[in-house]
Amino acid sequence: MLRPEAAVALKLSRRPLTTRPVRRGRGSALAYHETVQHKIIVSDSDLARIVDRISHQILEKTDGARDAVLLGIPTRGVPLARRLAARIEAFEGVRVPVGTLDVTLYRDDLRLRGARPIGPTDLPPDGIDGRRVILVDDVLFSGRTIRAALDALADLGRPRLVQLAVLVDRGHRELPIRADYVGKNIPTGLDESVRVKLAETDGTDEVRLTTQSGDAS
Repeated sequence: MLRPEAAVALKLSRRPLTTRPVRRGRGSALAYHETVQHKIIVSDSDLARIVDRISHQILEKTDGARDAVLLGIPTRGVPLARRLAARIEAFEGVRVPVGTLDVTLYRDDLRLRGARPIGPTDLPPDGIDGRRVILVDDVLFSGRTIRAALDALADLGRPRLVQLAVLVDRGHRELPIRADYVGKNIPTGLDESVRVKLAETDGTDEVRLTTQSGDAS
């Protein structure tokens, strides 16, 4: 029979995941271990194919994207919008105007999260009035970021039509918002997070799923 301390050491050695340091509550006899599991669900080659697929979807549903404007939502929605524009031009020979749309001041959680830096809003020279505006973001989750983007658009012009393109839809919507163009649907739990990395901002292309869980001993 293993001694108690040896049994604990054996149990810890068998954990394949990253275990954070033990946190012990005041006056508590229990030690809590938080385990973080990382899983790459989209590789760099997969991500390139997803961008190509979204580009083809836009071309098919917009009559060749000839009246479209792509507006990326910072941070990673901006390079995604530029990639989509580049692939659309490669496929169809059409140059789609690209801009950025910062939604910081329109978020409904500003008072909850405190001050945050304001990013750039940069519209194409011809503006957005009467155009098909396609908002581009990396992950669609609750829908609150997109609601903020719609409010921001209302202050900038009057598009003919507004659509949404996202790399990943992870579910758990809190508002009646859906994407028109989706690269990948990834069912997730509320204890999981989806992290998109792009070469322009992170030095690599991947989508990673992170799960955190705790246990007591």
